[in-house]
Amino acid sequence: METNSVAFFNDQKYPELSVKPIIAAWQIINPENIGNLIRLADNLGAEDVFILGENFHLRMSSIKKTAGLSFDRIKLSFISPDAFFNQISAEYQLVAIETSEESTNIFTEKLSQNIVFLLGNERNGLPGEILRKCNAQVHIPMTGSCKSMNVSHALAVALFEWQRQMLF
Repeated sequence: METNSVAFFNDQKYPELSVKPIIAAWQIINPENIGNLIRLADNLGAEDVFILGENFHLRMSSIKKTAGLSFDRIKLSFISPDAFFNQISAEYQLVAIETSEESTNIFTEKLSQNIVFLLGNERNGLPGEILRKCNAQVHIPMTGSCKSMNVSHALAVALFEWQRQMLF
């Protein structure tokens, strides 16, 4: 039996979260990855996706195509790192999704209700000066032979773990 996912989830009775996560990413260069971040943000009720950096030359058509209908529901902002960090409220926990000496396992970390997830660039991750601005650093345990993950897949794991902690 085939299931229409929209109809399926309309029939579910999950409580609505009173807070919304904020998504930010450092110098993402692949427009499809940005589209995927937008779509994931929409899946979890976020309203904002921030891309930190300077001098972006991305194909908006590729971002829109990958984001689908979510493109018009999520506010996408290209912003300088200084402007971004200056506007984040102190009530939000800034959590880097990064493999680093200071990172903890995301599945054992108690995530804040008010959260900003910060992801790194596809090639180089997050630089040290950006990591030092974060309240926490989390990694996703990987038990297989491949020890890297696409930025949008990492966000999916983090967002759904945050949602699990908030709802259950």
